[in-house]
Amino acid sequence: MKAVVYNGPHDVSVKTVPDPKITHPGDVISKVSSSNICGSDLHMYDGRTDLEPGRIIGHENVGEVIEVGKAVLQLKVGDRVCVPFNVACGYCKNCERGLTGACLTMTRVRLAPLMASLAWGPLKADRGV
Repeated sequence: MKAVVYNGPHDVSVKTVPDPKITHPGDVISKVSSSNICGSDLHMYDGRTDLEPGRIIGHENVGEVIEVGKAVLQLKVGDRVCVPFNVACGYCKNCERGLTGACLTMTRVRLAPLMASLAWGPLKADRGV
């Protein structure tokens, strides 16, 4: 697939990268039909926050679900989706009430050790979130 790849401050390019794979039962893969670099990605682009070269940026997109993990209950293949910037578990009491922006699981405090630039863009977590 094609993706916008960060090479360093003020240096991005469109490259062919491996297709994603389901690695966690809660994973969803969507075929992106439209995407853009989010304003929060500009912090990395300008070199104001850490991001290792080779990372894919542009985490706000729309598309169609093409594969779901075994634990995914609310989406099915063929669903059209809009993927926002915020990261949420989908299962805590706030997520189940539709308050995914206030997820109790995926907070900056809990995930800060995983990635210095969590507040500004792509998430790197063991769960494949």
